[in-house]
Amino acid sequence: MAEERVPMTREGYEKLKADLDRMQYVEMIEVTKRIASARELGDLGENAEYHAAREDQGMLQARIDSLNGKLARAYIVDRSSLPDDTVVFGARVRIKNLASGDEEVYELVGPGQEDYDNNKILTTSPRGQGLLGKKLGEMAEVTIPRGTFRYKILEITFPQ
Repeated sequence: MAEERVPMTREGYEKLKADLDRMQYVEMIEVTKRIASARELGDLGENAEYHAAREDQGMLQARIDSLNGKLARAYIVDRSSLPDDTVVFGARVRIKNLASGDEEVYELVGPGQEDYDNNKILTTSPRGQGLLGKKLGEMAEVTIPRGTFRYKILEITFPQ
């Protein structure tokens, strides 16, 4: 089965690429130096600094591998080619919770641009998936860990 492609803006791609470069060329070098310093302390069997540094190296390598995978599957989305009457990647959507009457605004973004404090959510998130493809005035049913919510699409815009 082919891996799923990951939509990104140019800015999101560049941010993830910068994160990857920092991890590979700054953080990994620092961890490697820590391992070398700890190794000089002698007996590796009971050397807590050495084992902690090796564990940090493994976790950092896993993050690097994950980011490499995302970037390898990435494709840059040109917002000007997207429909403007449908909730798609890059859209800012104003919705109304049909149970509470509350209105919420979300912007659907790709990896590297999510910012939950500012309602920038991943297109792959449960809420993002529930809203994708909906048109103005349509209902969206979204299942998240807290339950199932029904929303009405009130407005679709595209931030610059």
